[in-house]
Amino acid sequence: MRLLLAPLTTTSTVAAMARSCYTTAACVQRPPLHPLPGKLTVDSPPTPSPCSSSSKYKEPLLGLSRDALERILITSESLPDEIRTIFAQRKHYQQDLWRFMYRRGVESFDEMTTLRKDVRKALGAAFVVGNGTVKSSLLSKDGTRKWLMGFGKGADIETVLIPSVEGDAGTICVSSQVGCSLACSFCHTGTQKLLRNLSAGEIVSQVTHAMRSMSDFPLEPTKRRAVTNVVFMGQGEPLYNLRNVSAAIDLLTRRTGLDMAPWRVTVSTSGVVPNMEKVGRDLKVGLAVSLHAVRDELRDVLVPLNKQYPIAEVMKGCKAYLGHMPDTKHRRITFEYVMLDGINDTPTDARQLAKLLAQFPSHVNLIPFNPWEGSDYVSSKPEAIQTFRKIVADQGVPCHIRLPKGQDIMAACGQLKSSSDVKRKRSGLIAATA
Repeated sequence: MRLLLAPLTTTSTVAAMARSCYTTAACVQRPPLHPLPGKLTVDSPPTPSPCSSSSKYKEPLLGLSRDALERILITSESLPDEIRTIFAQRKHYQQDLWRFMYRRGVESFDEMTTLRKDVRKALGAAFVVGNGTVKSSLLSKDGTRKWLMGFGKGADIETVLIPSVEGDAGTICVSSQVGCSLACSFCHTGTQKLLRNLSAGEIVSQVTHAMRSMSDFPLEPTKRRAVTNVVFMGQGEPLYNLRNVSAAIDLLTRRTGLDMAPWRVTVSTSGVVPNMEKVGRDLKVGLAVSLHAVRDELRDVLVPLNKQYPIAEVMKGCKAYLGHMPDTKHRRITFEYVMLDGINDTPTDARQLAKLLAQFPSHVNLIPFNPWEGSDYVSSKPEAIQTFRKIVADQGVPCHIRLPKGQDIMAACGQLKSSSDVKRKRSGLIAATA
């Protein structure tokens, strides 16, 4: 028997296939390794994208490197000659503009009050800061916030601020693509076709918006921040947009940028093996792997990318990543494991998972399945999840259960989808101020 994924209108067939994999694993043949149809290549170039749908396109400045910002300010034909001369001769104007974007989090050039009025006016005529548009804002009863952000021409994404236990801080979960090409059968985002990559500025703007909402700006050395961590666990596969994700992370961690510690940033992947090493070698940030199964025949169904990069290859990618990470307490990999009733939640699965991950520093997050319309998957029973956790932890692999956050506003793990569906009113929703 060979399992093939075909286009589906619901997940009922896929869920049945997953259950079939559990009971008939010995009969399943491994498919050949080949690129998945319609998938972005590993080295796909960044996709230019306007932040405004107006007829006159204005280039966003948020997301540019310091060198790129300097070049555009002194060479852009969109600026009058005298304004370009000012930026060329007065380097502190360039520095002020940078500080206003990243240290003060302003949304318009009019707020850059140390710049001359004619300079602000010229900048506004030629460029935009590039923060995108907040189209909707929802607040969960548990304090989770979800924003629908637009970046022009149908490029809408969702980003989520997950509160800490105390409620006075939080982690921002950002999207890296509009839609997703991976079609993981348990994930709502997988039902949304990939439109394009997000630019570095569009990624950073999700973070700066969350920071403004939590009054983190202006950034000051002695000021305690409310947005403490960034995780690339929203819509899209970050390692299929590595160029822009890398540029965004540089701005997040740069001392003159948002100045976040690299260990407070985590990039999640479904297993794009060629780019996993680069996360450790070039970015020095955390890595999370969406594993979800310990057998290839089951993971082929849950995470179709496994047909190209099976579990053994993913483990090699993990070792390559760790080979470039400094030997500190933060040197480990987080493995995400969605708990699906009757599919991947048996004691045998738990023992195999612990054995698989014992080879390097790791941490397991067990994620009870978060339901969404059209899915036939069901979350594992609480007692099964507790048993699973204990087995893994008893084998020496740290293992925790991630409590669902934001289920009532479809903001929990695996529930994001930027479509008209997010605008529907649901019981228990509270409109939040953007």
